[in-house]
Amino acid sequence: MRAMIVDDEAPARSELRFLLEETGRMDSIVEASSAREAVEHMMESRADVLFLDIHMPKTSGMQLAEALHKLKNPPAIIFVTAYSEYALEAFGVNAIDYLMKPVESDRLNQALDKVQAHSKPQTQGKSTVERIPVVKSGRKVLVPIDQIRYIEAKDDYSCIYTDNDRYLSTISLAKLEQKLASNGFFRVHRGYIVNLEYVEDVEVVSSGILQLGVNGIEGKKISVSRRRVVALKRALGL
Repeated sequence: MRAMIVDDEAPARSELRFLLEETGRMDSIVEASSAREAVEHMMESRADVLFLDIHMPKTSGMQLAEALHKLKNPPAIIFVTAYSEYALEAFGVNAIDYLMKPVESDRLNQALDKVQAHSKPQTQGKSTVERIPVVKSGRKVLVPIDQIRYIEAKDDYSCIYTDNDRYLSTISLAKLEQKLASNGFFRVHRGYIVNLEYVEDVEVVSSGILQLGVNGIEGKKISVSRRRVVALKRALGL
């Protein structure tokens, strides 16, 4: 999940960033000190969820939310504020949640659950992506996604592994993550996506690092990024 924190107060941004990192559910976190800066960031890369302060100089968080609400595919909005009187107005712009400062970890996770539930109609259910185009021996091959064990980033390319072969794809790991998320694939590390159906064992190694064994891939252990451990355990029901 890609998040943006929009707040004119740096300590408030830092505190929320820390709480978001602790959830283990963030792929990236961007900070903006104003609505204008937030828009500039969004022109460069999309955010899945915006954490908006309401009281900011010039353009308020509410005004920014109203503008974003008019977009065809707006990001999810969660207001984070010290003022309770704007709650009704917030939900008028389809805000996902309304958090009061200081934010509590449990309450933050509840809000993130709502963001994921809100995105389910668009990303879950039967996927239209059933095969991935790859290159093998100089020709294009279509690999069924249910045969993919894991995917590894290789420079600007991706290596797709099945139980008995390896393929090169020109599709980046980030784009494959978006395409395959609703099919049980999970980004466990900046360099790896794993098909959870084929996770055979989970091993705790030194310093609490997790490693995954993949069915059909003998001798391969895939490390899990610390910030993705919590979300992975949740996905595996651990």
